[in-house]
Amino acid sequence: MDGRVVVVGAGLSGLSAAVHLAAAGRDVVVVEARDEPGGCCGSAQAGPYRFDTGPSVLTMPQVLAETFGAAGEDLGNVLPLRRLDPFYRLSFHDGSRLDVVAGEQEMAGNVRELCGPAEAARYVRFRRRLGAMFEAEWSSFIDADVTRLRSMARPVALLRLAAAGGFRRLDRFVASSLTDERLIKAHTFQALYVGLPPGRALAIYAVVAHMDTVGGVYFPVTGGMHAVPRALATVAEKAGAVFRYGVRAERVETDASGVAAVRLDGGERVAAGEVVVACDLARAHRGLLPEAAGDWRLRRPRYSPSCLVVHVGLDRPLPGQAHHTLHFGKEWAGGFSALAGGRPQPDPSLMVTHPGAEPATLSVLEPVPNLVSGADWERLGPRLERRLLGRLAGLGYGDLAGAPRLTFDPRDWARLGHSAGTPFALDHRFRQTAWFRPAGRSRRVPGLHFAGMYTAPGVGVPTALISGRLAAARILEGRR
Repeated sequence: MDGRVVVVGAGLSGLSAAVHLAAAGRDVVVVEARDEPGGCCGSAQAGPYRFDTGPSVLTMPQVLAETFGAAGEDLGNVLPLRRLDPFYRLSFHDGSRLDVVAGEQEMAGNVRELCGPAEAARYVRFRRRLGAMFEAEWSSFIDADVTRLRSMARPVALLRLAAAGGFRRLDRFVASSLTDERLIKAHTFQALYVGLPPGRALAIYAVVAHMDTVGGVYFPVTGGMHAVPRALATVAEKAGAVFRYGVRAERVETDASGVAAVRLDGGERVAAGEVVVACDLARAHRGLLPEAAGDWRLRRPRYSPSCLVVHVGLDRPLPGQAHHTLHFGKEWAGGFSALAGGRPQPDPSLMVTHPGAEPATLSVLEPVPNLVSGADWERLGPRLERRLLGRLAGLGYGDLAGAPRLTFDPRDWARLGHSAGTPFALDHRFRQTAWFRPAGRSRRVPGLHFAGMYTAPGVGVPTALISGRLAAARILEGRR
C-alpha cells in the first residue's frame, strides 16, 4: 500500500487536512482544479476591485489557531486577525437598529436601549442559555467525529443536549426566553446558514448565534477572507505538502486493498494509499468516486437555498458603515415560506458587507431558491439583480446601477462546481445532521475519506476546518 495521501480540493477542509497530515510527517499531494487555493473561499477581480466570493463571516478563530498550531505556527504571525466592532449591525424594517458588540454588559445595554430593561434582563438569561447549549454541543457533536455509527451511543451527551433544549425548534427555543420580535430575529436569522427556516431548524443550531453574537466575528487584517486559504496553503507547503494547481482529479482508482491512485485529467496517475475527497461530494459521486463508495445518505439529498450576491466597486468608503449590516425584510415568515416553495422572497433580508479596504467595495447577499426549485434563472436572475439594486438605493446606498460589479446567481454557483447551484451544500434538517449526514469514511472502500460541508459537522468556516482535521485523524489512526 502506497503511503501517500492525495487530497482532492484545496478549499478550507482540504487545506486543513493537508496541514494536519503533512505536519504529522505524511507524504501529501493536494490536487486542485483551480489555479489557487480557496475553493468556496475564493476571490474575484473587476478592474482595480478585489472581492471575496465566499464566506464573509469568520467565527471561532481558535479553530484556525489550532489548525496552524498543528504545524507549529502561530495564528498571530501567520494570519493576523482583528475583531469587528460591531460584529453585526442589525437594521429592522421599522427603522430601529441594534449593534451586536462584545461583552455581556455592553450588549445588554444595547438591548436595553432598543427593547427596554425587562427584555435586557431576559437577554442576559438567554445569553447564558446559549452558553449552556454551546458547552453541551461543542466537544461531543461539533468538534468530534459524529459520522461513525458508534457516535450515536452517547447517552450522557444527548441528555445534556436535550436538557439544554437542543431538540426543540429554534424559533420556539428563542421565543421561550425573548419577547421582542426584533431580538428574536437577531438570534434566529442564523438558521439560513444551515439552510432552514427557524421554524424547521433544531435548537441545536442556536450555537451559530452563540458563535456570532457571543464569540465574536473576525476578519484578516490584510487580504480579506481569501487570505485564510492562502495562509493555510503556505503553512501546508512549509510542512511538506505538494500542491498541484490547475489539474482536475478525474477518478479515484481502487484495487483489492482499497484506494490505489487518483487519475488526473491529463492522464497522469498519482499513486495513493489514502484519499481525502474535499470537494462537492454530490458531484464527486457522479464520476470521481468508484461505485462502491456510494452513501445511502445521498440517495435523496435535500439542498440548502442558494443566494444572489452582487459585488460592487465604490468610488469611496461609506462613512459610518459597519463591516456587516443585516437589513431585515418586513415579511419575515413569508420570506421563509417563499424560499421553501422555490420562489424568490417577496421582501428579502439582505446581508451587506463593507470591508473598508481600499479601493472600497460593497457585497450584498440575498437568499434565493436553488436550481432544484425549477425557477427560470435566465429570466429571474436579471430581474432580481435590478430589484436588489433598487432596494439598496432605497436603503440609502445610492444609485449603484452604473458602478463596476460582479454578480453571482445559482447558475454561476453551478458553473463553479456546486450541486443544485447552491454554495451551502445540504441543508441541516434532522435527517441530514450528525450521523445522518454523509459519512466521513467510506465503509466499502478502505482508504477513502471525505471532508467539507457535505459531511459533519457541516457548513461554515470553523466546521470545514474541523472536518479536515477529523479526516486527517482517521488516516493517522490507521485502517481498521
